[in-house]
Amino acid sequence: MSTPLPEGPIPGTAAAEHLSPAFPDRAAWGTATKLRAWQAEALDAYFERQPRDFLAAATPGAGKTTFALRLAAELRGRGIIDRITVVAPTEHLKKQWADAAARAGIRLDPYFRNAHGSYGRHFHGVAVTYAQVAARAALHRELTQSGRTLVILDEVHHGGDALSWGDAIREAFEPATRRLSLTGTPFRSDTAPIPFVQYAPDEHGIRTSLTDYNYGYGRALADGVVRPVMFMVYNGSMKWRTRAGDEMEARLGEGNTKDITSQAWRTALEPKGEWIPAVLRAADRRLTEVRHTIPDAGGLVIATDQTMARAYAAILQDITGQPPTVVLSDEKEASDRIEQFAGNTSRWLVAVRMVSEGVDVPRLAVGVYATSSSTPLFFAQAIGRFVRARRRGETASVFLPNVPILMALASALELERDHALDRRRDDEAEGDMYNPEDAMVASANKEDRASEALTDEFSFEALAASADFDRVLFDGHEYGDLAEPGSLEELDFIGIPGLLEPEQVSDLLRTRQARQARRATDRRRNAPEDAEPEDVPLYRTIKEQRTLLSSLVGMWSKLSGEPHAMIHTELRRLCGGPAVPQASVTQLQARIEVLRKRLGRSH
Repeated sequence: MSTPLPEGPIPGTAAAEHLSPAFPDRAAWGTATKLRAWQAEALDAYFERQPRDFLAAATPGAGKTTFALRLAAELRGRGIIDRITVVAPTEHLKKQWADAAARAGIRLDPYFRNAHGSYGRHFHGVAVTYAQVAARAALHRELTQSGRTLVILDEVHHGGDALSWGDAIREAFEPATRRLSLTGTPFRSDTAPIPFVQYAPDEHGIRTSLTDYNYGYGRALADGVVRPVMFMVYNGSMKWRTRAGDEMEARLGEGNTKDITSQAWRTALEPKGEWIPAVLRAADRRLTEVRHTIPDAGGLVIATDQTMARAYAAILQDITGQPPTVVLSDEKEASDRIEQFAGNTSRWLVAVRMVSEGVDVPRLAVGVYATSSSTPLFFAQAIGRFVRARRRGETASVFLPNVPILMALASALELERDHALDRRRDDEAEGDMYNPEDAMVASANKEDRASEALTDEFSFEALAASADFDRVLFDGHEYGDLAEPGSLEELDFIGIPGLLEPEQVSDLLRTRQARQARRATDRRRNAPEDAEPEDVPLYRTIKEQRTLLSSLVGMWSKLSGEPHAMIHTELRRLCGGPAVPQASVTQLQARIEVLRKRLGRSH
């Protein structure tokens, strides 16, 4: 059995030249008929060597689909290949690839099923899922051998989701003429090898994946290809009852043990408490602010499981008066709902994990990370749903619980990582309760089970959960301090305009932080003399003054051009006292007053 060669002339690259660099959305400002610089560089790198296997890692939203299809068109035009197989993680992505390929003059069949045996001569190839290949590897090997085939492995790290998957992919595509592997997150949280990816030992002897071309988030951000992300961090007090009947209480963001942190996090995500409703209200208010300048901006809540997703959707409907779009699986109806949401102007989409990878809804601008998943792979893919830029000045806003592992991942968003097959031994490590296997992205067509292990391990009853605005993380810096939901202090940060250049966002965050600190100072100063003194621990007062000083130093540095370190040195010379970490409240306040006077004279 073989599939006949496709009918009609071999397409050249003319159609592919008109594909937007960021398909399926329109191209970023003025680049509709041009490749982005990284896409052209990656094509040059490929054709310099013309390898059989090529791994391209590019941050979500950078335009991997456009690069792959332009490469496919070039290979067809040069007579190197005559058919194409695209392997994607989900059913929805098969259609997305077929739509993009049509724009590039390549006809792919996204409805091909294993039972069909072959596809029609009017197609240049097929789009299938990893699960499809794993089910009948021998069939896909026959299809691959029936012509000179280019195989595009989208989000190739899924090739290691299960040993049987990796074996099936190798069997099916070993005979391919060319293989192009794509990923937005070139690492896995486990040590399962990825098919057709080369590994070499690093300086520690750890076998690490070798990428042929890498375009990371940091460079994409500098190029204006992706949006910067503001992380809106919320903590709060949590109370729950354990299986043994003990009542426990803890705050998110404090130095708790890992098991207490997990239970507090689980309690926060419970829809019956006050944490989730407060955060959803804040996120919806942020979305309203963004829609003043980006009218079609949408929001996405990523839930742990179907039960949570339905409950969050009900809360959002109460808040907005509009039913959100709910996506619970990778069935056809779910794919259609995502497509409809991408094309309309409704406010909210609530989904379990399938929307965390590869699905392109460019208008998503606000997110709520309401899931217990915590691997770098899943986090990067989830945040990737919000970074696709459509025009200059767009900033994504993602609301996070104050959980140490998430804070670390948010802070390291711009780091580029490779996939390691080995683990370095650390006999002193206490062990990682955030088990990578439990939190791996679910296989393409399976129901998510992420919360079940957590529920089994910590059987408890959530009793109460309150929320507080904690701070904003942006561009490697922290802004703001504790504020109640709905307060002016919270609004200072979630009410930032939705269309600003990154430098303007940083300046505005510094200004809002200084204003927040001034309000707190004024409240203490204006308190009645006979009022009971507020019992504020010293460390909180010092933290507040350090935060205000840091903000003012940043503002003065922007105006004067002096480095932060030079400004701090001069303040110590003028006001006396030790470095900031050792300075008293009085010494910090003296330095604050000096900067306030300077800033007042400059305006």
